[in-house]
Amino acid sequence: MAEENKEFKDNLNDGLDKAKEVMDNVTEKASEMAGEAGEHIVDAVEDVKEKVSEMMSDESVEKIKAKASELADEAKEVMDNVTEKASELAGEAGEHLVDFAEDVQEEAEEVVQKSKSFFQRLFGK
Repeated sequence: MAEENKEFKDNLNDGLDKAKEVMDNVTEKASEMAGEAGEHIVDAVEDVKEKVSEMMSDESVEKIKAKASELADEAKEVMDNVTEKASELAGEAGEHLVDFAEDVQEEAEEVVQKSKSFFQRLFGK
C-alpha cells in the first residue's frame, strides 16, 4: 500500500512538473508572438514613414512625417502593452494551474489516508 501511495505521489508530482513546464512554454511563446507582432507593426509604420519622406519634402510632408512618427510611437506602446498583458495572463493561468494541481495532490493524499484507514478497519489490522 505504501509503495502504491509513493508511486501515486510520484506520478502526481511528475504531472505537476509537466503542467508547470507547459505553462512556462505558453508564457514564453505568448510573449514571443506578441513581441514579433509588435515588431512587424512598428516596421510597417516605419516603412510607410520612409516612403512618405522619399516622395515629398514640403511643409505638409513634415506634418505627415510627424504624424507617422507619432503613430510609430503609439504602435510601439500598444505592442508593449499587449506583450505585457499576454505575459500577465499566461502567468496567472500558470498560477491557477499550479494551485489546482496542488489542491488535487492534497485531496488525493487525503483519499489515500482515508482508504488506508478504511481497509485497516475492514481487515482488522
